[in-house]
Amino acid sequence: MVIVDEEKEKFAKAEKLLKEMESALDLPALKARKKELEEKQNEEGFWNDVQHAQTVNRELSRIDGKIEGFFKLKARAEDAEALIALVEEDGDDASKAELSAELDALIEELEELRLQTLLTGKYDANDAIVTLHAGAGGTEAQDWVSMLYRMYTRYCERKKYKLEELDMLAGDEAGIKSVTFSVSGDYAYGYLKAEKGVHRLVRISPFDSNARRHTSFASVEVVPEVEDDGEIVIKQEDLKIDTYRSGGAGGQHVNKTDSAVRITHLPTGIVVQCQNERSQIQNREQAMKMLTSKLIELKEREQAEKEAELKGDLKKIEWGSQIRSYVFCPYTMVKDHRTGWETSNVTAVMDGDIEPFINEYLKRSKGL
Repeated sequence: MVIVDEEKEKFAKAEKLLKEMESALDLPALKARKKELEEKQNEEGFWNDVQHAQTVNRELSRIDGKIEGFFKLKARAEDAEALIALVEEDGDDASKAELSAELDALIEELEELRLQTLLTGKYDANDAIVTLHAGAGGTEAQDWVSMLYRMYTRYCERKKYKLEELDMLAGDEAGIKSVTFSVSGDYAYGYLKAEKGVHRLVRISPFDSNARRHTSFASVEVVPEVEDDGEIVIKQEDLKIDTYRSGGAGGQHVNKTDSAVRITHLPTGIVVQCQNERSQIQNREQAMKMLTSKLIELKEREQAEKEAELKGDLKKIEWGSQIRSYVFCPYTMVKDHRTGWETSNVTAVMDGDIEPFINEYLKRSKGL
C-alpha cells in the first residue's frame, strides 16, 4: 500500500479553500446578477450604445468565468479524492507523484480564484492606466523607468493582458523620463493598484566610469480606466489645453502637425497628455478619458485616506512613498516594504514575475 499522507493534507487544504471560495463568491448573488445582465442583453436597442453593451458583456463574461471556474475546480477536487483512494490501494510511486502534482495545481488555481474574490473594489474589474515617472537622478533614474516599463510589459504578457502605449517622453541620454500606457484585461486595475508608489533601485551604475553604487527612484501611478458616467463633472473653464508636435524615434510617431494634446486640470493641477493617436481629436478624447480616470482615483484616494485614520497603517502606506526596493549590489534582493515579502531572484522579477508581491499585498490589505 502506497502511503499518501502528504497528498491527504494537500486535499484537506484544497477542500478548505473550496469552502472559503463558495462563501466568498456568493453564488446565489452571482447567478442573480447574471440573470439581470442577460435580461439587459435582450432589451431592444441594447447595441445602440456600443460602449455600454461592451461593459455589460464584459461583466457577464467575468461572472460566467467565476461560476464555471468554481464548479470545474470542485469537480477536479472530487476526482482527486477518488484518486487518493485508488493510489492508496493499488498505486505506485509514479501514480503518487502524478496525484501530488495535480493537487499542487488545484491548490494554485484555487488560490488564484481566492485572490479574485478579494478584488471587490468599485473599479477593480476595470482596465488600468499606468504612468511611470523618473525621480531625481537624471540618466540613472530615466534608465530605471525603462527597466520598470519592461518589467510591466513582461508581466502583462504573463497575464495575457493587452498593453498599449499612450504617451512617452524619452530620456536626454538614455532611458525614459515618463511613460503612460493602458492595460486591458480582467481585473487589470485590481491587480496593478498594488504597484502604486515609489520604487527604489540600488545598483552599480553602468553610466558611472568609476563603477560606483547609485540609488535611483521612480514613481508608479495607477488609475482605473472608467466610462464617463457623469460621476465626475469636468468644466471646460477648468481646463488648459495645449497642442504640440508628436515626438519619437520615427515611423508612425513622426508627425508634422500639432496632433499631441496636453490637458491641465487647473483646480487640481493634474496634467495628462497623449500623442499615441494619429489625430488631435483622438488624442484629445484619450487624454480626457485619462483625466476622468485620474480625478476618480483622486476621489477614491481621499476617501481611502479618511478610512486609513480608522483602519490602520497598511492603507496609509498604499498612498505613501517608497513601497519596494530592488537591490542589485552588493547582494540581490527585491523587498516590498508594506508586506515584508522578498526574493533574491532579481532576474525573474525584472522579467515580470511580480505576482507574488501583488498577491501578498492583496492578502494583507484584506487582513489575510
